[in-house]
Amino acid sequence: MASLDTTNALPPKESGEFIVRNAKYVEVLGDGADKCAAEIFEAVRSGKLAPRNFGQCGLHPQASNERAADWIFLVDTLNFSFWSGVATDVEKSDGNVIEPPKWEVAYKGENHTGYFALCAAVNRAIDEGLDITNPTVYGSLSAEDILRVFRSETSTPIPLVEDRVKNLQEAGRVLLEKYQGSFANCIKTCNKNAQELLKIVVNDFPSYRDEAEFETKRVSLYKRAQILIGDVWACFEGKELGNFEDIETLTMFADYRIPQVLLYYGALKYSPELMDLLNKDNTLANGDRKEVEIRGASIHAVELVKENVRKRLATAEMPVSVINSILIDHFLWDYRREHAKAMEKYPYHKTRCIYY
Repeated sequence: MASLDTTNALPPKESGEFIVRNAKYVEVLGDGADKCAAEIFEAVRSGKLAPRNFGQCGLHPQASNERAADWIFLVDTLNFSFWSGVATDVEKSDGNVIEPPKWEVAYKGENHTGYFALCAAVNRAIDEGLDITNPTVYGSLSAEDILRVFRSETSTPIPLVEDRVKNLQEAGRVLLEKYQGSFANCIKTCNKNAQELLKIVVNDFPSYRDEAEFETKRVSLYKRAQILIGDVWACFEGKELGNFEDIETLTMFADYRIPQVLLYYGALKYSPELMDLLNKDNTLANGDRKEVEIRGASIHAVELVKENVRKRLATAEMPVSVINSILIDHFLWDYRREHAKAMEKYPYHKTRCIYY
């Protein structure tokens, strides 16, 4: 069986704790985590927050079968770096940051941006007759093919085209060589163990190996690897291919948007230096200390939120198993989209990479 020993990296939860203990630019605040937990508890109690929400999105697979697992794997292999770019000096000159046009996909009469644009483009390709969830097909796509399949309604193409080609070639090759061409077969090797599947994905598919050097340790964030497992769990509602007996051990998916919501709630606090940097629309390199602190602190903050929600559930005599970090991540991600205007005063970091 695959093992993470070859990476020598702390698992995501332990990485988050270590990063926060040694952080210089980011703090995790208990009061803000409590405030966030209170809202999430109410969302759980009302039934608003539940695994079934994944299937209620019309762009997601509407059937729980092996084809759905392959659709999820394809999408999460490409699930990174959708922000459009940084403002130019001219755009910044009057003190206002103006972002370039977003990458935007039209599908069935509706325009989509970000992750949903990715889902829409994949579905559009399928409707146009491209067997895009087949690793033989997507493993042979060129940069020109990617630009056509993921064509934009704006002047902004999908970012990191060559990296997407490389990811698809790698993923297709491994699936064909080791898993008879289907990610469903990869899932079946983990014996209903999410941590074992995480090890397999990280070892077999290098594009998912989201790690960094921090202080004296090698830490892991594993955003795409964990969201891949979380999406399978949510799509199958914890049954069949999505039946993982340790699903609660996964952490949140450390990207650039969830930290923004945690900042809004006061669960995260940035140093004046970091706030100034982000407010000026500067980018952070992948592996930069500030970037690693933001992502690691987000993981730790959500773990605190999860513990708080579970205490509230226990007090209300509700099963604590109804909440996990996956669902908290879903809540925060949806909250950011629903309250986009309120979020504008809270900057998000921008890092151009394949990991998120």
